Amino acid sequence: MSENEHNEPTNVPLAGVIGWPIAHSRSPRLHGHWLQRYGLKGHYVPLPVRPEHLAEVLRTLPRAGFVGVNVTIPHKEAVLALADVVTDRAALIGAANTLIFRPDGKIHADNTDGYGFIANLRQSAPDWIPEFGPAAILGAGGAARAVVASLLDAGVPEVRLANRTRLRAEQIRSEFGARVVVYDWGQAGNMLEGVATAVNATSLGMEGAGSLRVPLDALPPEALATDLVYTPLDTPFLIDARARGCQTVDGLGMLLHQAAPGFERWFGRKPEVDDELRRAVLA
Repeated sequence: MSENEHNEPTNVPLAGVIGWPIAHSRSPRLHGHWLQRYGLKGHYVPLPVRPEHLAEVLRTLPRAGFVGVNVTIPHKEAVLALADVVTDRAALIGAANTLIFRPDGKIHADNTDGYGFIANLRQSAPDWIPEFGPAAILGAGGAARAVVASLLDAGVPEVRLANRTRLRAEQIRSEFGARVVVYDWGQAGNMLEGVATAVNATSLGMEGAGSLRVPLDALPPEALATDLVYTPLDTPFLIDARARGCQTVDGLGMLLHQAAPGFERWFGRKPEVDDELRRAVLA
């Protein structure tokens, strides 16, 4: 190695995903596939960070060559208070999943979950028309908030919401306004009547979680049904909806699409979401 080579900094961009725990995350495989596919310099790593260390870690990462991180449970709300710049959609949703460490030292927080949700529907169901009728969402957690925001933004005339704890659904209605209508969890089956889009935004139906015991008898066969759960890929909710004649979209695409804006900002290349990527992430 020449002396000149030895002195030049490499400046390989680093990014990662912060959570606690983090071993289950598919993000390193996802971003790693894109880096390899486009022959880009860069690394994307899992970063297990305890809640009490979050602020300290976020201050340290840019100094260690990090250009940004994805954020997952339990840090998605906490990072908003630590960011210098928060996008409107992240503020509205009350959570961030993508941080950009800017050259001026500021931390920029965004939420791309809603973007990923809509991009997945548009790619997997090109005939889907949001304005066609009401949407029904089961669940009122952080992911559901992103879905509500994105559906209202896409032009859905009404969003019907049911959650096991009604208060959480009421909070969403108070923040997002009159186009959100809250139903009791016991009436969740009835809220599906006449909808054009049905979304399971609960963890029910996930491997190791409980069953989603909401009857789908009122779900119109021309509706589109999608599940945010992607383990298993074909959830009981999707299987039941398909048996009624509905078009279904699995939840993996949302994970893939929500990753794209961060990747583009960090590594300078707009990545493609396609079958090759799905196979790589599922491998």
